[in-house]
Amino acid sequence: MCKANETEVTNIVLLGFNDLNKSKTPLFIFFLLLYSVILCGNVLIICLVSCNEHLQVPMFFFLKHLGLADILLTSNIVPMMLHIILNDEMIAALVGCICQLYIYGLSTVQCFLLALMSYDRYLAICYPLHYISIMSLDVCLLFVVLCWLLVFVLITSEIVLVYRLDFCGFNQIDHFFCDFGPLVALSTSDTSVLTVVDFIYSVLIISVPFIFIIGTYVCIFITIFKMNSKTGRKKTFSTCSSHLTVVCTYYGTQIIVYMGPAGENSTNMRKFLSLMYVVIAPFMNPIIYSLRNKEIRETLRKYIKMV
Repeated sequence: MCKANETEVTNIVLLGFNDLNKSKTPLFIFFLLLYSVILCGNVLIICLVSCNEHLQVPMFFFLKHLGLADILLTSNIVPMMLHIILNDEMIAALVGCICQLYIYGLSTVQCFLLALMSYDRYLAICYPLHYISIMSLDVCLLFVVLCWLLVFVLITSEIVLVYRLDFCGFNQIDHFFCDFGPLVALSTSDTSVLTVVDFIYSVLIISVPFIFIIGTYVCIFITIFKMNSKTGRKKTFSTCSSHLTVVCTYYGTQIIVYMGPAGENSTNMRKFLSLMYVVIAPFMNPIIYSLRNKEIRETLRKYIKMV
């Protein structure tokens, strides 16, 4: 509860970016174009995978859900960010801010999806004879449902703790969206338990899948290096190069954002790095898979010829 001389916070002021001045319009157009490409690219991949039987394989099935997670992430944050760019700041209801944090948390299902994609490549390269029997579409569907369900349970329990916090007095966040750290820092309640819970969940959702991905790729590289044919090694590596590029982009931005230096001097850098994670990484995903994947390119080319 708030003290007698404190005002209960019902709205959050997002300060966004400082001193944009004449850069507002160019930045707005730039990020609007990026957002449009993210939506169109991921929707295109989702439609292609869903409507073509020869693309109904585990890797593309996981890619479809990765595209859904990218759309969820960017659509949750970018429209608000565009508003802030034009208007310098934005006033959001506290409940709406917590809801944005909730959806942002759900989008971390990407970590598990990337882990599933690495497991798919591991089986295909290290155990090719058993691949079809293990990675059936029913098994893939079960894996994906469990991933979404696990993230839903963990993030929901954490958001319940956030919702129960007291927010009194100061209500400004120097960011362009309601991130966990800046929002919880506004609370006048004891957040020690929530901080521990967030750390544990971060390990489960982010670190554990990352360690699993590293383990699978160690096995993949060992198998590739054991191949006698140079052409075979190159061809085998090319089957997982797109996924490896996406993993490096996604986890690279995550690690930089959340393990960078804290403090007032790093606020602007944190905003910039958050842009890398929220906009640039989802922007690169459909481009990487469209340009580097032969099946996607050929399917898209057929549809273009039909039009």
